[in-house]
Amino acid sequence: MTIQQISVFLENRTGQLSEITDVLANSKVDLRALHIADTADYGVLRLITSNPAEASKALLENGFILSMTPVMAVEVPDEPGGLARLLNILAKAGLDIEYMYSAFGQKGGSAYMIFRVADVQQMEDILKENALTTVGGEALGIA
Repeated sequence: MTIQQISVFLENRTGQLSEITDVLANSKVDLRALHIADTADYGVLRLITSNPAEASKALLENGFILSMTPVMAVEVPDEPGGLARLLNILAKAGLDIEYMYSAFGQKGGSAYMIFRVADVQQMEDILKENALTTVGGEALGIA
């Protein structure tokens, strides 16, 4: 099960993040997770929002360049070693993780990790075989 991630391409300049969060706030879109990757010349802001369609529309209307990417949210026990156990299972299965980051908030003793993987079906199979849970948009408050 995948959810939609928005990747916004940023100039490395003061105020760029503020502009994006203002656009989202004015559009009544809430952030669920974010990650920033940067180089010397530009950055990429990866977002999970409460309403990906509205967020991307508002950002595009305000001149931002973006792309949509399917990612997976996985429930991880919020305890020492919880993430290590999951990553060990994925490594033993040979799954290629392109990147990952955490989502905001916790629920019932679990945290949520967002994964971009080379093979979504392989990850779904591995998780199912190991009784691990993917999280749908409703658990993250995504419309």
